[in-house]
Amino acid sequence: MKTAPSPELTLRRADARGRADLGWLDSRHTFSFADYYDPAHMGFRSLRVINDDRVAAGRGFDLHPHRDMEIFSYVLAGALAHRDSLGNSRVLQPGQVQLMSAGHGVTHSEFNPSDREPAHFLQIWILPRERGLTPSYTEWQPAAAPLTAPKVLLVSPDGREDSATIHQDAEIYRLRLQPGDTATHELRPGRGAWLQVATGALQCNGLELAPGDGASTDAPGPLTFRATEPVEALLFDLK
Repeated sequence: MKTAPSPELTLRRADARGRADLGWLDSRHTFSFADYYDPAHMGFRSLRVINDDRVAAGRGFDLHPHRDMEIFSYVLAGALAHRDSLGNSRVLQPGQVQLMSAGHGVTHSEFNPSDREPAHFLQIWILPRERGLTPSYTEWQPAAAPLTAPKVLLVSPDGREDSATIHQDAEIYRLRLQPGDTATHELRPGRGAWLQVATGALQCNGLELAPGDGASTDAPGPLTFRATEPVEALLFDLK
């Protein structure tokens, strides 16, 4: 039996991203965001924003509005406090996910509750399948087994495997691998994949990726990930 060819990958290097340095906030933008505009990088399918944010102790984003966007944060280091007009108030720790469907309108704030340690997290925005939805909030909290699992489903449209529920045909996986460990993913026809390396380094179908690097493909077939150092990454499988 023949093995399916590996999808071709488009690379987005970390040092090519946009940057906003506000003193209390150091943010790297994979796609156009705020004052950073690059018509060649406006998003990927329904994926609109990947911001790699580092927030100083005791600082953060004041209460502000959103609408018609699925917004989630993935904490890498430190902690992130979330409050919103739906009545939710949470402090997220590393490896935890909060997902807010802004729908027809919601306000929220995010800040670093520590008075000593910086916070590091990825902020992701995904376009919903339709506008004007009822705002909602959901979380993904790792059970004991997924803490060390090489590939775990964090977000899905149907909430399967205890994932957070998103209003879009999007599946988001966390990869957590030690050097030499591998994981695979089969990209189905008609879908696209975006891989975002958060920490560490890996090879995706032989392509070397370092912290902050991204890679994408629209070609169906297998994706194989092999860690070259301890790595944490997010994999987006999108319609």
